[in-house]
Amino acid sequence: MSLLRDLALGARFALSGGREGWTRTLLTAVGVGLGVALLLGTTALPGALNARTARDNARNDYGASVDGGPAADTLLIGRADSQYRGSDVRGRLVQAEGAKPPLPPGVSALPAPGTMAASPALRDLLASPDGKLLRERIPYEISSTIADQGLMGPHELAYYAGSDTLKQRKAAADNAGEVMRVNAFVDKQQEKLDPILALLIVIIFVVLLMPVGVFIAAAVRFGGDRRDRRLAALRLAGADRRMTRWIAAGEALAGAVVGVVVGALFFVIGRQYVGDISVAGLNVFPSDIDPNPLLAVGVAIAVPASAVAVTLFAMRSVVVEPLGVVRASVPRRRRMWWRVLPPLAGLGLLVPMMGRGRDRGMFNQGQVIGGTVLLLIGVTALLPWLVEAVVRRLGGGPVGWQLAVRRLQLTSGSAARMVNGIAVAVAGAIALQMLFGAVEGDYVKSSGEDTSRAQLVVPLAASDPARQSGELRALKSTEGVTHAVVLGSLNGGEKAREPEHYTPVTVAGCADLREVATLPACKDGDTFTATGGDYPYDNIAKPGSTMYLDPTNGGSESKGAEVRWTVPAGTKDVPSRPDPMGQRRTGLLVTPGALPQHAKLPTRSTVYVSTAPGDALAKERVLNVATRADPLTSARSLNDTRTSGRFAGVRKGLYIGAAAVLMLIGASLLVSMLEQLRERKKLLSALVAFGTRRTTLSWSVLWQTAVPVALGLTLAAAVGLGLGSVLLRMVGRSVTVDWVPAVSMVGIGAGVVLLVTALSLPPLWRLMRPDGLRTE
Repeated sequence: MSLLRDLALGARFALSGGREGWTRTLLTAVGVGLGVALLLGTTALPGALNARTARDNARNDYGASVDGGPAADTLLIGRADSQYRGSDVRGRLVQAEGAKPPLPPGVSALPAPGTMAASPALRDLLASPDGKLLRERIPYEISSTIADQGLMGPHELAYYAGSDTLKQRKAAADNAGEVMRVNAFVDKQQEKLDPILALLIVIIFVVLLMPVGVFIAAAVRFGGDRRDRRLAALRLAGADRRMTRWIAAGEALAGAVVGVVVGALFFVIGRQYVGDISVAGLNVFPSDIDPNPLLAVGVAIAVPASAVAVTLFAMRSVVVEPLGVVRASVPRRRRMWWRVLPPLAGLGLLVPMMGRGRDRGMFNQGQVIGGTVLLLIGVTALLPWLVEAVVRRLGGGPVGWQLAVRRLQLTSGSAARMVNGIAVAVAGAIALQMLFGAVEGDYVKSSGEDTSRAQLVVPLAASDPARQSGELRALKSTEGVTHAVVLGSLNGGEKAREPEHYTPVTVAGCADLREVATLPACKDGDTFTATGGDYPYDNIAKPGSTMYLDPTNGGSESKGAEVRWTVPAGTKDVPSRPDPMGQRRTGLLVTPGALPQHAKLPTRSTVYVSTAPGDALAKERVLNVATRADPLTSARSLNDTRTSGRFAGVRKGLYIGAAAVLMLIGASLLVSMLEQLRERKKLLSALVAFGTRRTTLSWSVLWQTAVPVALGLTLAAAVGLGLGSVLLRMVGRSVTVDWVPAVSMVGIGAGVVLLVTALSLPPLWRLMRPDGLRTE
């Protein structure tokens, strides 16, 4: 009961100490509240990403096609996905085959032909000047809006457009798959989480949450110097040492409780604006940010309890006597031996898992979390000793430097606490960058596509040769197009309509054929046999043999359309080379002059389009032309790499968390610096009153920040490189250090501190007034 009474008395001092007490409590509450808000947001992030994925699964139409013919409950779907200025556009053309077709999530009724249900973001984009080119590609009238349950996020560009041509295309495609028949939207089967991705997720959460805990621990110690003077007065009034420590814990408890309330308010207010934020293309609805109730209760209990524990721990080295506080004299030097125990214990947990890789199953998450936390705690334990050891040896220099050094020598612990959070964040970020860089090759692979030879691929499938010629002319004349390689295709066989004797035939001019094979001298009328392709065929037609060319490529109208053709005797073998998509072709390469005079032109062509480097909108114009020719075109931009969806999601989650932690770092550092300036208000005023220049005091504040930051970032780099090396060995990779990301992380940390220091200068100048010596 006496402990509770002492805690209550301390809380009363914090909440009823006049303007001074309220200012101290408010600063503590704001510092704690920022951390609590981020903790609540972090606990809600997995649920938000799961809700986002669940909505995507619920509207899935991949693998949902059904066998059989039309029915009352079937729906035809054609995919019309595209990209616009780097953003994905999800498009679907739909046509009902009966009275009870399935409805996509978020759509109350299927749109009529020529109209569409659009997402709010797409609707707004089409109505803006920035959407002018996209309106040409999506010319449908907006008749309704897709509700939230049909979208992955508020910024997603998506639409369902009504069509009256899908039935004909389904019949003409001969079940080729360009138009699907579905009777329901089904959930996708989730792939099993890769052990290395699971390790990445665990490390990300530890690295993001550790700085939050450090900042909260620092925030509950705001106002320590003034608190100790109050405790000395209580000792003079008769309180014993145990009582003063629990009263101090009560003050911290009150600030932490108010901070939990403030943090909850920050979280509720910030959640309303989540929908306006997009990080690396990922965004969620505000309703998705719903913390797990048990975790939220855990945060509400753990933060005040931690405040009490941190205060009692901090008071262990402070002897409060009736006439003052021992800490006001020269402090005893910090010991190093126990400070190396946490990182050594962390290594002891992680080292047994080195060399496992992904082949031996999931990593022990408890071990990973414990080892990583202990290593990062090593930063917070070693930094005060390092700062004290270094500043003790610093000496003369300019007046501003001497003021800063003397202040650091007297209160090196406060300086280290302010830097601890950013040091932990930088150490974790360096380790994460090393791990990401090492495993990225497993998830980000080369696509084989050569964007230096072409930037887009446009398939043309018009059955009418005259129409296809018109489409080619439109593509080549599009503004921004500098070059187009046109490769036609025909099916050929030794016997009509026998696919087992199939020979692929590529038809193009000599210049275009050189994009797929290394040719000798070539003129119109020549033919070649490509060798060394990716998909060799056993029955390639030999020179002099008879073939039957099918210009419809196996379409339902091909019967009787085959053209008899004799492969020229002078056909030469030539080595295949990768086309702009990275594929090596096999079969016959034929120039148009070698085909029979009465043969139709190829009915399917692939066009590789090159655009002017400085024209950012050329790709959009090309896609508009391709969509005008075929609303279900698979035209797309070529990409040098292909990224795993799971890995991309983890990386986006890291970007979101890192952005939030950086904002917390900046805000918490600013609050910490303002609190320290407030503590020194009278000292600054006295120095100005005695004639100290404001520039000198400004430089002293800068040096007081720069010295511990430099030491903290140096220690963070060492610990981060060590942790990263251990993680690399855990996933079976050799230890290689890419210094650019490591230096970048250190630079970002230093930049945040520099920005915060600059923001603290105006309050500093206001505090440097002689009237600050007045006492009520």
